[in-house]
Amino acid sequence: MRIEPQDQAVLDHVAARGDAIVQRAIDWSDINSGSRHAEGLAQVLDVLDATARAAFGAAATVERVPTQGSTTVADSGAVIAESYADCLKITARPEAPLQVVLTGHYDTVFPVDSAFQSVVTRDDGALNGPGIADMKGGISVMLAALEAFETHPDKARVGWTVLLSPDEEIGSPASAPLLAELGGRGHVGLTYEPALSDGTLAGERKGSGNFHLIVTGKAAHAGRAFHEGANAVAGAAIIAARLHGLNGQREGVTVNVAKIAGGGPLNVVADNAVVRFNVRVPDAQSATWIDETVRALAAEPPFPGLTLDLHGGMTRAPKPMDASQTALFHAVRDAGDLLGQTIAWKPSGGVCEGNNLHAAGLPNVDTLGVVGGEIHSDQEFAWPASFVERAQLSALILCKIASGEIDALKLKQLRLETM
Repeated sequence: MRIEPQDQAVLDHVAARGDAIVQRAIDWSDINSGSRHAEGLAQVLDVLDATARAAFGAAATVERVPTQGSTTVADSGAVIAESYADCLKITARPEAPLQVVLTGHYDTVFPVDSAFQSVVTRDDGALNGPGIADMKGGISVMLAALEAFETHPDKARVGWTVLLSPDEEIGSPASAPLLAELGGRGHVGLTYEPALSDGTLAGERKGSGNFHLIVTGKAAHAGRAFHEGANAVAGAAIIAARLHGLNGQREGVTVNVAKIAGGGPLNVVADNAVVRFNVRVPDAQSATWIDETVRALAAEPPFPGLTLDLHGGMTRAPKPMDASQTALFHAVRDAGDLLGQTIAWKPSGGVCEGNNLHAAGLPNVDTLGVVGGEIHSDQEFAWPASFVERAQLSALILCKIASGEIDALKLKQLRLETM
């Protein structure tokens, strides 16, 4: 591959808009959009909708797509129905022979009452703010790359669909069906989680599952009638220990008991508790093993008088470096070389929408966002220079898909052969 004159024009388009690409990400990050903050999510959705319509005009269709509801388990053990904000979907040339799916999320992990609410510039020049890396910066990079690609003379060969979701940070319970549908019909996927602090991409990813086990016992006076009760908190603690004991039983599988909720006054035998835990697995066989093992544990109360009710399950399948992923990453590395960007990758225990897309049959690179770090903390940061660099990388990838130098059809076929 080499950078052709028409490619260079696309890259120049990105470079000329560098300050604006950074500034809009700062503006978006200054609006709290924690996954449970409905008003903030609605405000960011309005801004992104307006940005997309201004950027693409009649060249793309911009629509809000309703998401499915789900249930969650309260600390009391009650099962509660939940609703979610809309996804934003942007579509250009759905009839084109090559289809690229670009995804991102506009929610963050920071709740409305978080002390971390705005972006500042550190002494070393890095931007420090909620969502500036994960992933409002990534969304700005994505849109900048697409805006530039729309000036390329071969754009007609490539159609693209953007899906921006409101729930990635809580496991994509609402957007998962939309991701699966797009993954099934696309050829290549590009997702905009931040790269690591040195620019390295995430390669293979583990799979993940979230579980909530409701433990119901029998209340009784702790002094007068202790033996008439059944202590749900004690049962939950025993189960938590059993779950923790699964660590080390199968290579690469981890079980993290994150929280035990329940109980009440000290003189009452607790009649309710909830055990919340996350599992990570390296492959499909391990996912089946841990799911079956967890369900077996949840079928056996640790002592009489308790009932157990398991909710949740595997939410994201593992994403191995199969033949399609390997070929795609090598193509991205080659594009990076043309730009003077060193592209490397390594395994990650984290999960994201790239897991969902891969499970649906879409080869994808899911850390094409800005270079930064310390995400999910008040130290989250992004390097301003990486906005243009990463937008140019994505823009060049799109150019090379259009030219056929990155063979999107072959990548898709390789993925289908491993399913």
